[in-house]
Amino acid sequence: MRARSLFATPLVAAFALGAAFAVGLAAADTPAPKVKDIVATYADIAEAMYTDSLTTAKALQGAVNTLIATPTEANLDAAKAAWKAARVPYQQTEGYRFGNAIVDEWEGRVNAWPLDEGLIDYVDKSYGDSSDENPLYTANVIANTKIRVGKKTIDATKITPKLLDSLQEAGGVESNVAIGYHAIEFLLWGQDLNGTGPGAGKRPVTDYDTANCTNGHCERRAAYLKAATDLLVSDLEDMAKWWGKKGKARAAVVKQKDKAALGTILTGLGSLSYGELAGERMKLGLILHDPEEEHDCFSDNTHNSHYYDELGIASIYRAKYTRVDGSVVEGASVAAYAKAKAPKAAEEAEAKIDAALAALKAIKDEADSGKQAYDQMIGEGNAEGNALVQKGVDSLVAQTRALEGVVGALKLKIKVEGSDSLDDPSKVGE
Repeated sequence: MRARSLFATPLVAAFALGAAFAVGLAAADTPAPKVKDIVATYADIAEAMYTDSLTTAKALQGAVNTLIATPTEANLDAAKAAWKAARVPYQQTEGYRFGNAIVDEWEGRVNAWPLDEGLIDYVDKSYGDSSDENPLYTANVIANTKIRVGKKTIDATKITPKLLDSLQEAGGVESNVAIGYHAIEFLLWGQDLNGTGPGAGKRPVTDYDTANCTNGHCERRAAYLKAATDLLVSDLEDMAKWWGKKGKARAAVVKQKDKAALGTILTGLGSLSYGELAGERMKLGLILHDPEEEHDCFSDNTHNSHYYDELGIASIYRAKYTRVDGSVVEGASVAAYAKAKAPKAAEEAEAKIDAALAALKAIKDEADSGKQAYDQMIGEGNAEGNALVQKGVDSLVAQTRALEGVVGALKLKIKVEGSDSLDDPSKVGE
């Protein structure tokens, strides 16, 4: 997965739309829930989502340990399945980004992308051997016991969580992603060398078999995989705790005044919907027709990541989250508040959220059917696949506009993150 430049342009969503939506509005039959109750449910759902992310990460940790102890195809497949399962609850948490500084400051530790995988392990010749932007482009920590970062030489003799932590964004380069879901994904699948053709990465299980080692350094590769997975679990333990009853993430939003708290919630949903998901994760890849721009590029799991991002948006807005064990956490919602205070705007938001869910589900269904993976959908000349992805982008943009309508009708002020791929496509690739 190659590095690329991001240009996120803030869009001020302090819209004076209240008057437009006020025309002809009838008072809602049901009184609006109290904002403090909305915030309490918002925090409860965050705690549940991050706890589920932690639970599934621990299952991944167990599968990784089994793979390392007994490197068989079955155990590698089980670790891959556990990784995909771990993505389901985590992707639903992403609506807590952008509005919550504590989450945004932490998020890069677990879900940073794209990454220059040559920092971590061996790569195909087509990857190249150098980058003007990244001196560590092919540093290959697994193969080397000393890593030069600027003027400093790091001792990598023993691969530990502490070492990997020190290499995250080494040299100030964002694509030096040493930890998190995508580093683990690369270690399980290897590079996807199929371009926009069918197939994901095909790392041989013998890359972990010290008795029949392929590609060298099998013991160090296993140590890296274990350290990265252990660190993921540790990081998720922190975030689950921070949303607990006495956690700092919960406290930060609870102490906000009503309008600020509602703004926090809608900032996260709007920014994920527009700049991040519609823009950086979908439209950019569609413009470039570049499989390197898909979010879960090694595993071909991107269709699921996009869908569960959107499901998270809907769950947070409607304050109803179904946990991995099937239980439901629900309560006072922004949706109910908007319906009581601004029913026309609320009705539009509900319709656009449903439409976005349907559009992202169509992409997921297409990939799940085996007809074509997401990287094939964005391929040049694939009119059918391009149309599916573009419909997803359009639905997310429309969803954002509807959420902005709620913002205006409730007389709130937020900033929604933008993306050059949507706001100024001429800059893409510069």
